[in-house]
Amino acid sequence: MTRACNCRPRSALVSGMIPLGQYGAMRVEVLGPLVVTDRGADVAVGGARLRTLLVRLALEAGRTVTVDALVDALWPDGGPGDRVHALQALVSRLRRCLPAGRLRSVPGGYALDVEYVDVPEFERLAGEGGRALRDGDAKLAGARLRDALELWRGDALADAAGVPFADAAAVRLEALRVSATEDRVAAELAVGSEPGPLVAELEELAARHPLRERLRVLLVEALHRAGRSAEALAVFEKFRGLLAEELGADPGRELQDAYLAVLRAVPQEPVRGNLRVPPTSFVGREGEREWVARRLWEGRLVTLTGPGGAGKTRLATTVGAELSGRFPGGVWLVELAAVGDPAGVPGAVADVLGLRDGTSPRAQRLVEVLSADETLIVLDNCEHVVAAAARLVDDLLGTFPGLRVLATSRERLGVDGEALCPVPPLDAEPGRRDASAVRLFAERAGAVRPGFAVTGDGAETIGEICRRLDGLPLAIELAAARMRSMSLEQLAARLDDRFRLLNGGNRTALSRHRTLRAVVAWSWNLLDDDERRFAERLSVFPGTVTPESAAWVAGHPDAPDALDALDVLDALADRSLLQVVEGAEPRFRMLETIREYGRERLAEAGEIDRVRAAHLACFLELAERAEPHLRRAEQLEWIDVLAAERDNLLAALRFAMDGGDAGSAVRLGAALAVFWMIQGDHAEAARRLRDALNVPRLGPVPEGAEVVVLGGYVFNTVLSGGDARDDPLIGRRRADVAHPLAALIEPAAALLVDDTAGGLAAIDRRLPEADPWTRAALHLMRAMLHGNRGEMHSAHDDLAVAQAGFRESGERAGLALTLTFSAETQTVLGRFDDAVALLDESIALLRELGQDDGAGMQRVMLAVARARSGDVKRARDELSAMLAPGAGTPARYLVSVRLALGDLARHSGLAGEALGHYDAAEHELDRVPSYPQYRSLLEAARGQMAIDRDDPDAARRHLRRALTLAVDAPDIPIAAATGFAVARLRAAADPDAAAEILGAASVLRGAPDTHNPDVASVTRRLRRAMGERAHDAAHARGGRLDVPGALALLEDQLRRR
Repeated sequence: MTRACNCRPRSALVSGMIPLGQYGAMRVEVLGPLVVTDRGADVAVGGARLRTLLVRLALEAGRTVTVDALVDALWPDGGPGDRVHALQALVSRLRRCLPAGRLRSVPGGYALDVEYVDVPEFERLAGEGGRALRDGDAKLAGARLRDALELWRGDALADAAGVPFADAAAVRLEALRVSATEDRVAAELAVGSEPGPLVAELEELAARHPLRERLRVLLVEALHRAGRSAEALAVFEKFRGLLAEELGADPGRELQDAYLAVLRAVPQEPVRGNLRVPPTSFVGREGEREWVARRLWEGRLVTLTGPGGAGKTRLATTVGAELSGRFPGGVWLVELAAVGDPAGVPGAVADVLGLRDGTSPRAQRLVEVLSADETLIVLDNCEHVVAAAARLVDDLLGTFPGLRVLATSRERLGVDGEALCPVPPLDAEPGRRDASAVRLFAERAGAVRPGFAVTGDGAETIGEICRRLDGLPLAIELAAARMRSMSLEQLAARLDDRFRLLNGGNRTALSRHRTLRAVVAWSWNLLDDDERRFAERLSVFPGTVTPESAAWVAGHPDAPDALDALDVLDALADRSLLQVVEGAEPRFRMLETIREYGRERLAEAGEIDRVRAAHLACFLELAERAEPHLRRAEQLEWIDVLAAERDNLLAALRFAMDGGDAGSAVRLGAALAVFWMIQGDHAEAARRLRDALNVPRLGPVPEGAEVVVLGGYVFNTVLSGGDARDDPLIGRRRADVAHPLAALIEPAAALLVDDTAGGLAAIDRRLPEADPWTRAALHLMRAMLHGNRGEMHSAHDDLAVAQAGFRESGERAGLALTLTFSAETQTVLGRFDDAVALLDESIALLRELGQDDGAGMQRVMLAVARARSGDVKRARDELSAMLAPGAGTPARYLVSVRLALGDLARHSGLAGEALGHYDAAEHELDRVPSYPQYRSLLEAARGQMAIDRDDPDAARRHLRRALTLAVDAPDIPIAAATGFAVARLRAAADPDAAAEILGAASVLRGAPDTHNPDVASVTRRLRRAMGERAHDAAHARGGRLDVPGALALLEDQLRRR
C-alpha cells in the first residue's frame, strides 16, 4: 500500500527527543534506490529534486540542515533567482508527502525527524563488527558485519546521483562498504569458513580496487588456506610490481607478514645446523621477529637484550629457524651458559661446529669452515662472559664476510656495527583475549589442565597475572604450570610470594631457568657489591627513578651525588636490571619481579626500614616544595612533576602509615591534597586523605597540616558525591589555619549535612580575608549550596564570580570545575548552547591538566545537552564511544553513560535496549563506591519503565526508593527526576494532582524541564485532559511550594492509588 502525497496531517512534533511509540516507525533507506515507509506502508516521494531534498535531509536526520546547505545541494550550479523561496516550495511539497510533523522548521534551516535511516544503522553495525573483530570475537564480528552489508540494495544515494554532495557521500559510504566487507572476510577466515568462495569474492573486489592493499592481504591468506600457496605468493609478487610501477612504493607491513607466513609454511630443503624443534609453540613477538630478520639481512650482528626470562633465547632460535633457508653454511646455536671461563668461549663455538679433532689450532679450523658459505651463529647467554664473547665476535665478523651473528645477552656486547633489539615484555593488557601474554598463559595452562579455556572474566584475571609478572614469558609459563592444582583466583592471590610459588620449571631446562628466583639470582650475581647494594635500595621505588631520587635514597647517605647515581643506573640498565623510560629527563624503572627480589635481599640485610624512611623523606620534600605552585598559573609544570612521581608519592604515604609515622603521613597528605583534587578521582582522593588522618598518633602531628588534610577530605567527599555525615572526623576540633582548604571545611561539611544556612554563614565569614583563589573557591561552594536546594539563578550568579576569580589566578582545575557546574545550571535553565560551550572549555582544560579520563562526567553532560537540544544521534554516538573497547572510560563514569543511553533508548521506544543499559548501570554501581544520586536516578528510570508497561505497583515501589535515596543524599535536584515520573504515574487517575506535581518538581529542579521528553509528553496529555487554564493553575499551585512542601506532596501522592 502506498501513501499518497495528499495525506491528512497529524499533530505537530514537539522539539527535542521524540518517543518512538508516539508516531510508530518511519524509515528512510538510501543505500540503494530511495525507499520511505511509515508504519510499514510505502510513502511515495515523486520528482527527482524532491527525492534529492529528502536524501540530503535524511543524511543528517534529527539535526538541523541549514538553508544554505540545502540550496547548495539542490542547485549546485545556480538555479532560480530566488532559491530560498524555491526551497520553501519544495519543502512544502515534501511535507505533504510525509507524515505530519516529520519535517520541521528550525532556526536557520530544517530538520527531518525519523526513527530509522539505513546509513547510520549500517555505520553502527559495521563499527560494532570491526570492534568485535579487533577484540578477538570473530563470530560476533561476522554476524554484525553481515547484518550491515545486507542493508545495501544497490548504489548508495542512487536517487541523487550526479549531485556533488551525494557523490561525495557515496564515495565515502562505498569505502566503508569495502572496509566492512574486508572485516567480514577476515572474521570468516578467523572462524574457519570455507576459503574457496571467499577467494572468488576477494578476486572480484581486488579487480575493482586494484591498489587496495588489505584485499591482497586477505586474498593471500585465503589462497593459502585453500591450499593454493603458489598462487598466494604470486599475488604478492604481482601486487608488489603494481605498487612499484604506479606509486613507487613497497607493500606494507601487514602484506609482507602475510607473505612471510606463507613462505614459512612452504616445505624447505634440509639445511645444516643444530637447532632443535621446540616441543611448544612460539607465541607473539611478530614485530620483533620481522625486525631481527631484517636487521640480520641489512647488517651482520644483532644482540637481543633483556632481563632473564624475557624469552631472548626462544626468540633467537625461532628467528634462526625461520631464516635457515638463507644460510647454506647452516644456523648454529652456541650455548654459553655452561662456559665458566671466558677463555672457553672460542672452544664452545668450535665444538658446536664439529671442530673437536685435528692438529691445527681451533681458530684456524674456524677459518676453514666459516669461509665456505654464508652462516648464522646464534650466540646464546653472553652476559657472564661478555668481554670474551665480544672479542670473538669482533674477530669472526672482521674475518668472514659471509658470517652473521645473532647474540642474546642481558647486556650489549659493545662491538662496532651491533644492532640492539631490547626484548620487551609480552602484551598483557587485562581483558584482551588476543594479548600475547594471555594467549601464552592459556596455551601453557591448557597443556597441564586439559579443557582449560579463557571464559567470562578469565581474560581480565589472566591479564592481571601476566602484568604482575612483567609480561616475562618464563614467569608466565611457570605460573601456567601451577594451573594443574590451582584456580586463576588462587594463583593471582599468591603472586605476592611469587618466588616460592613459581618454582616448578621444566626438568630439562637449565638450572637457572627452573625457578623464578634462579632466573633473577643469575643476573644479581653478575653485579659487584656496590651495584648490588644500590639495586637492593632501588627496590623500594614502585615507580620510576631519577638520578636525583636514586642518589637521595640509594646513594651514599652522607654525600648523595646525582652524577654518581646516574653512572650506576646506566650500568644496571645495561645489565637489563632496569628499563630506561623515554622522556625529557633520565628515568629508570625496575620490573616488579626484580623489585621483589631486591626487597627480599634488602630485608635480609636489615636495611629496609632505613631505606623506606629515606624514600619517604625524599618525596615529602618534593611534595611540600610543589604544593604552593598548584593553585597558581605555573601549576602545569608542577602537576607534571608530581604526576611523574605518582607511584612513589603513594608509596611514601604507605611507608608513613605502615610505620606509624602520623606526622609525616599528615604532612604528605596536606602537600598532596590539592594535587589529588586536580587529578579528578575525588572518591579516591578522599579515601587517601582519610587514611592519613586515621594513622594512630604515636608522636607529634602538625596541627596546621591536619586541618589542611581535613579540608581536602571534606571537599573531595563533596565533589565525589560521597556521604560523610556520620564521620567523626568532620567534628574533630581544628585550629584556624591560613590555608585555602581550611576555609572550605565548614561550607563543604554544610553540604554534606544539608545545612545550607550554616554553610552560607561560614562563607560570609571567610570571604573578607580570603585570597583570590580561596575567594573563587568559596563562591563555587556557595553556588553548590544554592544549587543543591534548586536555587539555580542564585547559583548562576556565584558561578560567574568564581569563574572570574579562577581565570584571574590562572588556576585551571578550579575553573574547569566551575565551568562544569555552570554548564549544569545552564542545562537546567534550558540554555543548551551555552552549556555546550562551557563543557567544551571545561573538557579542554581537563585535558590540559592531563585528565583525559577525568573528563568523563563532562562528556556525559555534553551528550545530554546535545540530546536535549535535539541532536540525539550525535549524543548517542558520543556516549556509545565511551563504552567502546579501548575507550578507557573509568568505572565511576560508566554509570552515567549507561543511564544516559538508557534514557535515550527509552525515549525512542526501545524498551529492551533501555533495560539493558539500566541493568548495566546497576552492575557498575555494584563495582564502584555507592553514589545514592545515581541509584536514585536509576530507580526513577525503572519507575518510568514500569509506567510504560502499565505496572503502577512496580512504578510506586521504584519511585519511593528513588525519592528516599535523593532526600538522603541529600541532593534535591535529583529528586526532581522522581517528581516528573510521579506526575506521569498520577496523570490518568488525578490530572489535577499530576499538574501540581509537575510544578512541585520544577521547584526541586530549580526550573521547569520543558525539554525533557517525559515532561513534554505528560504536559501535553494533561493539557488535553484538563484544558490549558486548569492545567496552568494546578501547575502554578505546585510551583508556589517550598522544597519541604514539594517533597511532602510527592510522598503523599506515592501513597495514593
